Amino acid sequence: MKTLIGGAIAVLLGVVGLAVWFNQFLVLLAGCIPPVLLLGGGLALYLGFDELKDSWKNEEGADAPVVAQGDDKTKIEELEKELDELKKEK
Repeated sequence: MKTLIGGAIAVLLGVVGLAVWFNQFLVLLAGCIPPVLLLGGGLALYLGFDELKDSWKNEEGADAPVVAQGDDKTKIEELEKELDELKKEK
C-alpha cells in the first residue's frame, strides 16, 4: 500500500514538474539526445565491424570445416571400427 501511495505521489509531482519546467525539460532532452546517438552509433559500428571480420574469416576458410578425401576417409573408417570394437569390449 505504501508503494502504491508513493508511486501516485511521484507521478503527480512528475506531471506538475513537467508542466512547470517544460522548457527546461526540452533543453535537457536536447542535451541528452546527441550523446546517446553518439554512443549508440559507436556501438553499432563496433558490432558491425566485428561481424564483418567474422565473415572475412569464413570466406578465407580459416574456420571452414575440412572435407575428408581419399586417405582421410579410410583413416576415419578405421578409427570408427576401432571405436566400435572398444565399445563392444566394455
